[in-house]
Amino acid sequence: MAKGKELELRLQRTEQQLSVFQKVSRFMVRDLSLSEVLQGIVSLVVEFTHCDSCLIYLLDGEDLVLCASNTPHPSTIGKLRMRSNEGLTGWVARERRLIAISREAYKDARFKTFGELPEDSYDAFLSAPLIARNRVVGVINVQHRLPHQHTGSEMEVLATVGEQVGCMLVLARMSPSALESANHVELILSSGPVAMKQ
Repeated sequence: MAKGKELELRLQRTEQQLSVFQKVSRFMVRDLSLSEVLQGIVSLVVEFTHCDSCLIYLLDGEDLVLCASNTPHPSTIGKLRMRSNEGLTGWVARERRLIAISREAYKDARFKTFGELPEDSYDAFLSAPLIARNRVVGVINVQHRLPHQHTGSEMEVLATVGEQVGCMLVLARMSPSALESANHVELILSSGPVAMKQ
């Protein structure tokens, strides 16, 4: 009986993961502004992780800039910057690795406080790089006010969403006319044959 319940819960969580990935994919194909897409993704992540805060930082040269948040930070969106070698967020960008801290993240030696963000005092911290074409282009952070043991499912979803958002940022740089005039067949054929693994 217990095994059946456990399997049912795992299946339900897998369906929730799939739903998140499908919704992010739909954001990628719709004609929305990048800020609308990022806000939509933040909402999806909050819904899935039940976190208190979700922040997306994008790289601008050597700086990480806060570009989306589920909490009202109107004075900091686009203005709050940190060097890419500062804080836990900078560590994730630099190391290209996910980080999960279940309690007292603010005591971690790598943590950087801003003063204007209430998240500075939150306990749990989960963060993943946004990756496009094997390059870090930003970071997504999930924070809980209270201690929170991050599940493998939460970590997997955040890492995968980070990859999806990274690809989305590359797509966002293409104008609709460039997309329409792109000869995708020519692009594929000019890159040479694909070797099939035996």
